[in-house]
Amino acid sequence: MNAPYDGDRGQGADGAGSSGGPPMPPGPGQVPPTPDPYLQTAYDHDPYRSQDLSVQDPVTEALYDRAAHPPPPPGTYQQPQPLYQQPPVAQYAPDPRIWAQTPPPEPDGPSRYLPYGDDPVTTQFVGVDDLVSQASQDRDQPDAFAHLFRDQEGPTGSSPVPAEPEPAPAPAPPKSGGRASGLLKSSAVMAAGTLVSRLTGFVRSLVITAALGAALLGDSFTIAYTLPTMIYILTVGGGLNSVFVPQLVRSMKDDEDGGEAYANRLLTLVMVALGVIVAIAVFAAPWLIHMMSPTIAGDAAANSVAVTFARYCLPTIFFMGVHVVMGQILNARGRFGAMMWTPVLNNIVMIFTFGMFIWVYGTSAESQMGVQTIPPEGVRLLGIGTLLGLVVQALAMVPYLREAGFRFRPRFDWKGHGLGKTIKLAKWTVLFVLANQAGVLVVTQLATSAGKLSGKDGTGILAYSNAQLIWGMPQAIITVSVMAALLPRISRAAHDNDPGAVRDDISQGLRNSAVAIVPVAFMFLALGLPMCTLLYASAGTEAARSMGFILMAFGLGLIPYSVQYVVLRGFYAYEDTRTPFYNTVIVAAVNAAASALCYVVLPAQWAVVGMAASYGLAYAVGVGIAWRRLRNRLGGDLDGAHVVRTYARLCLAAIPAAVLGGGVGFAVLLGLGEGAFGSLVALICGGAVLLGVFFIAAKRMRIEEINGMVGMVRGRLGR
Repeated sequence: MNAPYDGDRGQGADGAGSSGGPPMPPGPGQVPPTPDPYLQTAYDHDPYRSQDLSVQDPVTEALYDRAAHPPPPPGTYQQPQPLYQQPPVAQYAPDPRIWAQTPPPEPDGPSRYLPYGDDPVTTQFVGVDDLVSQASQDRDQPDAFAHLFRDQEGPTGSSPVPAEPEPAPAPAPPKSGGRASGLLKSSAVMAAGTLVSRLTGFVRSLVITAALGAALLGDSFTIAYTLPTMIYILTVGGGLNSVFVPQLVRSMKDDEDGGEAYANRLLTLVMVALGVIVAIAVFAAPWLIHMMSPTIAGDAAANSVAVTFARYCLPTIFFMGVHVVMGQILNARGRFGAMMWTPVLNNIVMIFTFGMFIWVYGTSAESQMGVQTIPPEGVRLLGIGTLLGLVVQALAMVPYLREAGFRFRPRFDWKGHGLGKTIKLAKWTVLFVLANQAGVLVVTQLATSAGKLSGKDGTGILAYSNAQLIWGMPQAIITVSVMAALLPRISRAAHDNDPGAVRDDISQGLRNSAVAIVPVAFMFLALGLPMCTLLYASAGTEAARSMGFILMAFGLGLIPYSVQYVVLRGFYAYEDTRTPFYNTVIVAAVNAAASALCYVVLPAQWAVVGMAASYGLAYAVGVGIAWRRLRNRLGGDLDGAHVVRTYARLCLAAIPAAVLGGGVGFAVLLGLGEGAFGSLVALICGGAVLLGVFFIAAKRMRIEEINGMVGMVRGRLGR
């Protein structure tokens, strides 16, 4: 029922009637008009006006404190005030002097000062002409809600009548949600650089294997080539990689110069220390080769070649350290790409060097070159090329440092500037890598001996290293890239004593990396054989098959290896290097003991396969210990249920995918042979089936990390 308009009330047939004012009394002989129910006041017939208002509600009556708040007396109900009324007339005439003053400026735009208390900030009169004339002046709003509420926001902010124009608003602080986008961007840059680096590293290993073969000559070069890396990690590498990033971040945050002086002192100290280490290592090269492999040292020709290679390669220790320090300085300043992209230059130089060797002397299969027949000029060519690659890699970091605003100035005032604390922290990291490299040393000696005892190609340390190179690629591309971007953030959270943020970042790193690590681990188990027969076909079918079996044994160990890497970053963020040391001692001990057992129990040609499986077993033991300790460090909560559920569901999706994909690959190899073409077809068909089945199973299981990754990819593609 619609009420009539107030202007029509009381009108007669002729349209006359009063629109307001008090009703006129009836004249003589006139009948009083019938009262209009719409004109009467709602409170005129209120039966409760003369009663106590509080007695009408039993709940209020029960809770009402009459002693403290006596009820109003009957009949004192206040009449409601009219909603709108004319402003009261001023008692005195306006003062001309005040009236003549210039009024304050009105706000910009079509708003006006309005009567009856209306706010000009929230009221605008916009006509058709204004809409037409201002249609082309609309600008893109930074936020959708700002555009929707544009008419409600005044152009002058919160002040209705500003006395002077307000200054330009300060830029809004970055939103916390930008952390995820920044992390994804940094991880993408590093993943791309690491991917290219690993791909060129594959080409490098292929060229090295083609040039030197997978027999004793290849093992001799592998020992000499890995020796500088082992010495570097044993001396300063572990501390540079893990301890100095949090220290650089703290110096940038606390020091007045943004940490530049600290970085210069650190770089100077590392250069001096590495120079001394290189001089000692070059002099002790024969003893180092004997320590690495008594089997090679016992062969006069192999020992001579290995020592010569080592003396060319050992100076690379200096350039490794300089490259790492420069990269950590850039990482602390938010520049993550250079450290991942510059190793590509090293690989290119080595590929060119070994390509020239093949061009001059031919492949190993063609020349049948061994430790007795390799010419000194060939050894010199390969040694100089290997050293030149690391020199180019280190010098390529200088332009990136200049772009980041860092200028290197040698500083020898090391005392009293925090380097002692850093070295004390690095002490445990050095012990950590010492324990790790002790296990590597045992495996190197056993693998070299097994390769010589078996008398077959592809059963020594070169085959072990090549398979491990393939196996470690997903770890370096995915896990290392994600955690390199997360480590400065985790360090800041640990410095601010925020264990919840540390836990969330570690959980995020584990779950995001698992999306790719888990299916790739099962892919190595299912398709390791066609991978190696394709990549190392130039070394011969027998050597390639042996490498394939080693890669299959490595396969599933990638999962605990990746988890261990992420968990240890949590300890480093808290500057706790003692716990990773003890954890690594356990891992190295398990690896060495299991490898020695495989060497004794298994036949010589299968001993290295067992050593590869022992590597993953050792890290599975280490993960259980490190996880429990970090959980206790963070207050008993490491988001374990969420992480374990993610890994378990990913493994359940990968098992049928690996069975079907491996079956397809094996069938193709039986039909087309183990040549390069058959291996390529088997790898493509088996990999497509494995990834397809895994993706369908993961989607059906509604694994949120898979859905998030798919959504991100679709967003990038604009679909």
